[in-house]
Amino acid sequence: MTLHTTPLHALIVVDVQRAFVRGDDALPEAARLVDRTADLIARARATGALVVHVQNDGAAGADDEPHTAGWELHHPVEAGPTEVVIRKTHDDAFQETSLGALLTASGVRSLAVCGLMSEMCVQATARSAVALGYRVALPYDAHATYDIPAEPGISAAVPAATVSRVAAWPLSRDADVTARAEDVTFTAVPSPTGP
Repeated sequence: MTLHTTPLHALIVVDVQRAFVRGDDALPEAARLVDRTADLIARARATGALVVHVQNDGAAGADDEPHTAGWELHHPVEAGPTEVVIRKTHDDAFQETSLGALLTASGVRSLAVCGLMSEMCVQATARSAVALGYRVALPYDAHATYDIPAEPGISAAVPAATVSRVAAWPLSRDADVTARAEDVTFTAVPSPTGP
């Protein structure tokens, strides 16, 4: 893991929705995730960096079915020119959404990705950001997932912390996987007419 010290233009907060961070069905590390993502959001806002809350639209009957209590975002949104919500239906927040166009229009060249689930939406979004040429930071303590249950004949249960570590590992070649969210810094998005 590296120490990421260069300020970033944007923060992508993936699927931090009530169904996954509150109640009996919350992620095992929900308290840590909520704390770290709240800190990242506050610090990104304070510098004028772009904050994008990604909200997953689950299928009918899913915990994150649109317009249900579980679908609601956990963190309050301060909607404006530098803070937006983008809804998605795929793991990758770039797929069939306006995220790429928003980042381009805002002049973003670097970003941090946080949220859940580590091995699904966080990894898919970070991979696409890298493939699109963004400098990407993935703060390890600001993404999380569930335990993977045992599967007879395949494996024993896999703890959530191990799943998150494995999800981050392949990204470490092309993204800055940092140990702590507090080491990630932000700066205002560049002026579209600036350098």
